[in-house]
Amino acid sequence: MTDKQIHSKDQMGSNSATYFIKNSTTSWLVLIILLVGGISSYMGLGRLEDPQFTIKEAMVMTSYPGANSLQVEEEVTAPLENAIQALPYIKNVTSISKAGFSQIHIQIKPTYQSDQLPQIWDELRRKIRDKQGDLPPGVRTPTILDDFGDVYGVLLAITGEDYTYEELSDYADFIKRELTVTPGVAKVTISGTQKEQVFIDISREKMTNLGIPLSRLYNLLETQNAVQDAGHIRLNSEYIRINPTGEFNSVQELGDLLVSETGSGKLIYLKDIATISEDVAEVPKHLLQYRNHASLHLGISFNKGVNVVEVGTHVREQLQRLDDNRPLGIEMHTLYDQPAEVDASSTGFILNLLASVAIVIGVLLLFMGMRAGLIIGAILLLTIFGTFIAMDALSIELHRISLGALIIALGMLVDNALVVTEGIMVGLQKGLSRTRAAYDIVKQTQWPLLGATVIAVTAFAPIGLSPDSTGEFVGSLFYVLLISLLLSWITAITLTPFLCHLLFAKSEKVSDEDTDPYKGFIYTLYGKVLKRMLAQRAITMLCMVGLLIVSIYGFGFVKQSFFPPSNTPIFLVDIWMPEGTDIHATQAQADKLERYFMERDEVEFTSATIGQGELRFMLTYAPEKEYAAYAQVMIRTQNREQIPVLIEDAKAWAANELPDAFIKFKRLQIGPGTNAKIEARFSGPDQTVLRNLAEQTQDLFLADSDTDNVRYDWRQRVKVIRPVFNEDSARRAGVSKQDLDNLLHLSFSGTKIGQYRDGTDLKDIIMRPPANERLDIDSLMELQIWSPVFSRYIPIEQVVESFDVRFEDPIIDRRNRKRTITVYADPSLESGITADSLLKRLRPQIESIELSPGYQLTWGGEFESASEAQASLFASLPLGYLIMFILTILLFNELRSALVIWACVPLALIGVSAGMLLLDAEFGFMALLGLLSLSGMIVKNGIVLVDQIRLELSEGRRPYDALYHASVSRLRPVTMAALTTILGMLPLLTDPFFSAMAVVIAFGLGFATILTLGVVPVLYSVTHKITAEKA
Repeated sequence: MTDKQIHSKDQMGSNSATYFIKNSTTSWLVLIILLVGGISSYMGLGRLEDPQFTIKEAMVMTSYPGANSLQVEEEVTAPLENAIQALPYIKNVTSISKAGFSQIHIQIKPTYQSDQLPQIWDELRRKIRDKQGDLPPGVRTPTILDDFGDVYGVLLAITGEDYTYEELSDYADFIKRELTVTPGVAKVTISGTQKEQVFIDISREKMTNLGIPLSRLYNLLETQNAVQDAGHIRLNSEYIRINPTGEFNSVQELGDLLVSETGSGKLIYLKDIATISEDVAEVPKHLLQYRNHASLHLGISFNKGVNVVEVGTHVREQLQRLDDNRPLGIEMHTLYDQPAEVDASSTGFILNLLASVAIVIGVLLLFMGMRAGLIIGAILLLTIFGTFIAMDALSIELHRISLGALIIALGMLVDNALVVTEGIMVGLQKGLSRTRAAYDIVKQTQWPLLGATVIAVTAFAPIGLSPDSTGEFVGSLFYVLLISLLLSWITAITLTPFLCHLLFAKSEKVSDEDTDPYKGFIYTLYGKVLKRMLAQRAITMLCMVGLLIVSIYGFGFVKQSFFPPSNTPIFLVDIWMPEGTDIHATQAQADKLERYFMERDEVEFTSATIGQGELRFMLTYAPEKEYAAYAQVMIRTQNREQIPVLIEDAKAWAANELPDAFIKFKRLQIGPGTNAKIEARFSGPDQTVLRNLAEQTQDLFLADSDTDNVRYDWRQRVKVIRPVFNEDSARRAGVSKQDLDNLLHLSFSGTKIGQYRDGTDLKDIIMRPPANERLDIDSLMELQIWSPVFSRYIPIEQVVESFDVRFEDPIIDRRNRKRTITVYADPSLESGITADSLLKRLRPQIESIELSPGYQLTWGGEFESASEAQASLFASLPLGYLIMFILTILLFNELRSALVIWACVPLALIGVSAGMLLLDAEFGFMALLGLLSLSGMIVKNGIVLVDQIRLELSEGRRPYDALYHASVSRLRPVTMAALTTILGMLPLLTDPFFSAMAVVIAFGLGFATILTLGVVPVLYSVTHKITAEKA
């Protein structure tokens, strides 16, 4: 080694820049690992629409046949709720008590992670099992649905004209069996199956004339069709089973059953007095349709962490293979195909990402020159590839949140490489060698850049590390930013100097300009403005404070929302008929609506679910619970833009054509959905008082022209026929209340009197009168009841005094063990007003309603969801900002410099307010995330500038000169970083999910750049008492 080399090495020392320049093999190896590893990791990453997220909810359903809603509430729902509420994991317990049926909906606290849920469900089952013995006789075993939150990413409809439900169900079972074994498929569920039953239609008149009591038929069918052990016989060395005939092999064999009395001379067979048939239950619980045809729906859910697009391809291939077995006339249609949606959205995201990268590289090439632009562009791509490697290693899938994080990070990823490249260019212009220039800039900026990067990452820590559902949903945003930004710092101080060494010429100059690198029109103009601002410090600061006050006032006019509607061109129409409506009447209304939509050219298909909601086909879809008076029609259009016009036309049509129905049009939401945007909940003990409060609130909601979909959840009171039982007469005739109940049930609904075994199916045998007797209310007075005392049928009037008609509450809702009535409202779609603005207007009127002691009002809907999400965020936000502030102080070892940098953060609101109002954007949860990332970017820019000022002061310059020169020297890196970030956000403005965030970052950062370059020097001069020279 020569003396000259030794001398230069002593003088220069060694750091990451010199190491990577000198060891080019290592540099190339790292470069190739990032490039090849990144591409292969990208190909292997799981793809999803939304992040893996568990809906922490369960349902407990209990039947109590014959009980009214009040009895169900007091005897079933209340005891079960008490047992459930004792669990420490419960956030909310809501319940619906209806005649004969209790539904309890349980929400788990968001702080519990998804892997803890199986244990929680086990404890829930134990609690309910322990309580079961205390429930009254007649209550069936409670059913616990802990897969209520499963998301069925593929939803198929199976239809077949002229095919029975049983035949459709057999085909659906076959498909389910084959699809369940497909790799990546977790579960296949069939929805809309109808219960097959065997009906024995027997005339009351015939039974009365022949004197056949119901109990005899019941006993005959029960004993004749039972599977029983008839024993074995030992014969020599063999042991042979005995198995008598007599079981029914077909439904028609039931007709050969002898029903005449034992010893009677007459032989009366069941077929002589009854019509025997097979059909589905007369009053179904749930009906499904596709384009007005009866259908079954097949929901397919996926395993965790799989590439949904890949699994979707496997499912499609499997269905293609099974197509040969499809009976002629049975069709399979796709209602929702998450793999296809994910493929389209992730392709869209990748195109956005590529567009952003292309814009960033284009800007760099334009303003930094060809070679510098190529270097920074290459580093940017390598950093993204490196992030893909880390995402693959940490099992972070590609979805809207992780891809959004990459786009947010784009501008910041360029920052570090930009500072280093710009420093090397300036060093070369000053006559330094390439290695020396690289060594100097890395030595000077590596720790400030690391500090600034860590601070930018810390801005997102409150979200990523939030222990609740928000953290689970948006958590990958933090991890992707953490990985990519730290990686950008590593590549900036290692590969950037290496690439600069390769691409910049050996000659000491990279431009023909003079050795002063800060000449040129923009630098001169900025220099003049800066001198004027430093000379007029008081005016500058007053202007800023004035603008801040105006922007805070202006921010009050920004529309507030929680999450925007989804991109998917699907919308939903809820139909609520008056409570007590028969499910078939509800179906007729859904039919009408489907037919209307099918006539429209822009509609691809319609699908309807009657009696309850659809299978949960996307994370944010909340299925409605069981109501016979409820139907929902799903409409898919050719594109998203057609939906508003279609909704407007359909509203006008429905107002005339479906006057009795309450119709609600809903867009699919991206974020968590609620029953309505505005919900007023009244809790208290008395049902009548609660109804009055709800009606007052409903009137106030309806009085506002901007409200829509106003209703309350206890629904209309329903008619009940109450036969008044005459205890004395009945006792004399040997008739009990149970006998009366059984007769009425048989005469109008039909009674289950046994089970018929058909292969793997068990079909209930239902005995009922013919349709003309069963469906006629007048026949109520003509009924005859069997009297064991007189051994004959007697008129029902002998044991019933009268038939009264009463009204009762069909539904009693409870929330956290209190009776609660909820009034719903939405802002009308035409008004363009947000839920937040409407609530602000309505809230004072509702809260002025006088409440008696023991009653209270709480607000739900979007207000509650947004408050909860923001509360969890703000709970950890102060700590995040405190850590960022402490890091800034530690970086400079001085409080004043940290205060100068942080003073600019609130001033960014000026740009944000202006942007939001200018583009009429809504400030929601994603905009809030944008505001967080903005604060990190502003602090980062401030650190780079303050560090340069301190460096120049340490070199012995006069304070004013150091301040002025440092600001001018940081002009290019700060503006380039801001420009690349702002322009990188452009592709996101068209995405409804990220547009608000893009507006916040683009406008906020645009203004923040002016702040950094103008206000930071002014504040620094004030706090450090640097006097201004006259401009």
